[in-house]
Amino acid sequence: MRDLSGLPNLNVALVQTTLAWHDRLTNLDHFEPLIEQARGADLIILPEMFTTGFSMESESLAEPENGPTSKWLRAQAKKLDAVVTGSIIIQAADGSHRNRLLWARPDGELLHYDKRHLFRMAGEHKHYTPGERQVQFEHKGWRIRPLICYDLRFPVWSRDAQDTDLLIYTANWPGARRMHWNRLLPARAIENLCYVAAVNRVGIDGKGFAYAGDSQVLDFQGESLLSAGEADGVFQVSLSSAELAAYRTRFPANLDADAFELH
Repeated sequence: MRDLSGLPNLNVALVQTTLAWHDRLTNLDHFEPLIEQARGADLIILPEMFTTGFSMESESLAEPENGPTSKWLRAQAKKLDAVVTGSIIIQAADGSHRNRLLWARPDGELLHYDKRHLFRMAGEHKHYTPGERQVQFEHKGWRIRPLICYDLRFPVWSRDAQDTDLLIYTANWPGARRMHWNRLLPARAIENLCYVAAVNRVGIDGKGFAYAGDSQVLDFQGESLLSAGEADGVFQVSLSSAELAAYRTRFPANLDADAFELH
């Protein structure tokens, strides 16, 4: 693994809150003051489909690339001098509908990751096109890899082959399966020797499903650094590059990892 000496600590903010069903303007108005509370963070993470809730009405709700929420995210990132990220429903240039995580940088650049694993139990695979590739972003020297909700259940896709420092999961994970969420997140941290930050929503959606939150940040041993429980609000933590580097030196399990290719 690469030398992490001199890498600054990374301040991460998780925004765990309710979502208005199918109401982009109400959600953006709701998130704006919450994001302001995260001022000082380097990375601000919002839930999955944060403008609509987890909806299968992709055709009526999809925004074009560089649509209103993309512009809103760019403005927030510039205002707070931080990366702001979360997923929304996008109609891509090829006409397909994507559950797309947007990564808005303070310099105005907008990157993205398309959800790979679509939640068939809700019919997501019938309304969206899956992503084709893993993505890694760099921010202040940190290598960060975004994933979305159901991706958490697939360790091969989550597996780090790129020297990732932080995995992030943005989600609408129902309370009925919160035990799975709380057990799988530490596993992803431990097996990848990296930090994990996961943001879920709270409240009840338009289909009547309840969400228990449990947004959290874990260290490279799967130990909790932050746990939001069921609270509505903004939660912040600082990640130590020195502690990450020291642990990887003491326990370089990555050197014995199996090599494989994804297709």
